[in-house]
Amino acid sequence: MISNSSKYAMIGVLYLAVNSSEEHKILAKDLSNSTGVPQAYLSKLMQELVRHQIISSTRGPNGGFYLTDNNREKRLIDIINIIDGDYRLNSCMLSLHKCDSEHPCPLHDLMGDTKSKFVERLKDTKVQDLVLDIKQGKSFLSI
Repeated sequence: MISNSSKYAMIGVLYLAVNSSEEHKILAKDLSNSTGVPQAYLSKLMQELVRHQIISSTRGPNGGFYLTDNNREKRLIDIINIIDGDYRLNSCMLSLHKCDSEHPCPLHDLMGDTKSKFVERLKDTKVQDLVLDIKQGKSFLSI
């Protein structure tokens, strides 16, 4: 339902949410080493998220990526929409262009409620909502 790019962006953002601050910025190479996402790929994703104010960055000797309190309030759906566009979550599971409720694909009715609930949860969940579970070890980010 979401691309690898969105998955990697989500991992990067969540890692920053747990491990960074305005005083403690994380370099792209360190973020890559910690998450297992290739550095060039991750850097490109992070720059796109900076451009849309999902995360923050500073250049220079003490530079790097970080999250502010405002960044931590961003919703998960925002990350996916920036990286994939809103099309991805609303598209057919079989990638059929004419799939809709009037002309459903074989999986349309099977996925309908599940997919809708997942999208609603992404809209309702903020980055900060996931941080405590990660910090307490109830969930993890390693690939």
